[in-house]
Amino acid sequence: MADTRIKPFLEQQAEEARRAEQQRRFRRNQVFGLVLIATVICAWWLWRANPGWIFPPGWWRW
Repeated sequence: MADTRIKPFLEQQAEEARRAEQQRRFRRNQVFGLVLIATVICAWWLWRANPGWIFPPGWWRW
């Protein structure tokens, strides 16, 4: 049940600060997870790809 009483200003500010910190951590973890998934997908794609497509003959002799 929601607390319906009027809270003191400092208590409201502390709650908002805690909520903002929690949201910042959540977003950071989301970004880290998406980067991790993208890395795994790219690694799988490179592992399964034809080596001739990744390193064609003479690729180091520009």
